[in-house]
Amino acid sequence: MAPPLDDTRRPDAAPAPRAAPEAEAACDVLVIGGGPAGSTAAAILAERGRRVVLLEKDRHPRFHIGESLLPLNLRLFDRLGVRDRVAAIGVYKPGARFVSDSHGGKHVEFAFANGPNPDYPYAYQVRRSEFDALLFRRAREAGAQAEEGVRVMDVTLGPRGAGHRVVARDEAGRERRWRARFLIDASGRDTFLAGRMQAKQRYPHHHSAALYGHFRGVAPFGGAAEEDGNITIHLFDEGWIWMIPLPEGVMSVGLVSTPEFFKRRRGSFEEYLLATLAGIPSVAARMSGAELLSPVTATGNYSYRSRVMRGEGWLMAGDAYAFIDPVFSSGVLLAMASAEMGAEAADAWLDDPARAEPLLRAFERKVDRAIRTFAWLIFRFHTPVMRDMFMEPRNRFRMREGLIGLLAGNVHANVNRELPVLAFKASYYLLNVLYRLGYRHRGEGLVRGVAAGSAGVGP
Repeated sequence: MAPPLDDTRRPDAAPAPRAAPEAEAACDVLVIGGGPAGSTAAAILAERGRRVVLLEKDRHPRFHIGESLLPLNLRLFDRLGVRDRVAAIGVYKPGARFVSDSHGGKHVEFAFANGPNPDYPYAYQVRRSEFDALLFRRAREAGAQAEEGVRVMDVTLGPRGAGHRVVARDEAGRERRWRARFLIDASGRDTFLAGRMQAKQRYPHHHSAALYGHFRGVAPFGGAAEEDGNITIHLFDEGWIWMIPLPEGVMSVGLVSTPEFFKRRRGSFEEYLLATLAGIPSVAARMSGAELLSPVTATGNYSYRSRVMRGEGWLMAGDAYAFIDPVFSSGVLLAMASAEMGAEAADAWLDDPARAEPLLRAFERKVDRAIRTFAWLIFRFHTPVMRDMFMEPRNRFRMREGLIGLLAGNVHANVNRELPVLAFKASYYLLNVLYRLGYRHRGEGLVRGVAAGSAGVGP
């Protein structure tokens, strides 16, 4: 048996006293992780009348990145009955803005209202501490046994009919045991099952890391009197900066780049972040009067996926299965959408495992397709060709509309909505070939004189 996955415990923390273990309890579904994916799955299954146990190792509220949501999240909020609650804690987000100093300081805005989803013309920016706590409470309201401060230590996956044995430990050091008919791993970047199965793998063409913190006094974009709610992505040669407006005048600011960029760091994380921000003209203009409110946090190994997503009576949802670079704010949507589909499949499996198999295959196919759709865009975003296409957008064949649809989270489009995306991809491949021949896409058309060579990650 593999050792328990407990690699997030502070090494200097004194071991908790051990109390006598409780007797094993039975449940229909046990969900590991009380983030957006876990709480969504638990709420849906509990409302179906299932006996659901939801275990979160920390206590809400707790800090987390991923503060910018997408319009397609609204559908999920409506299903859970929490749209008004999210609106009460969030900042209205009408779209996304991209700024590039290497394109002469040009900026381009993509308004969600101009996309192919008229029912979802906006999104929200939220403090994840408040947002995650809200969803966790919703799961409890739905009838889930939602417990905080309970860390899963070990899982023994059983054959059909035997159930899965789960061992956890609470903050008092007491051992807790459950036998679950179905298990959902929504443990996020802890990747509980994928780690134990040695199934976690990095994407070979995309490695990134981030530094981030919360600031007050960041100037609104373009000298405006107040923030308009848009997320702003500032591009620079070696990465990008996010600026996400949060309630009470707080701005989440993060730097994303390659591990090689961070290896050049001198001084503390805070010093390196502030120095980098000061060196990017469009960012420095906004940060000159800003005050850092939080510690600067570092996160590495951003993009990964598991080689397996599901098995007999279990599945992975959200970041427990895969995570990709957050440039398009896809993380929370992918987590909640996969949890919704996974919960539907789990509910069917509990009634009849054989008849649930088509649902499980559809779950796997749709989750992988959504990840591939975002990954295609993200893994090419750092290339000169893709950046030119973002900063000089065209609407031939409704390509701009298709791009806005992707930015809004529309990854399960019908044929009519898929055609603009296919046109955008075809244009990228054509411009990629021309770039290698020395041409570059600019506002006036193709410009000769660009150094030939690789434009990025290839086909």
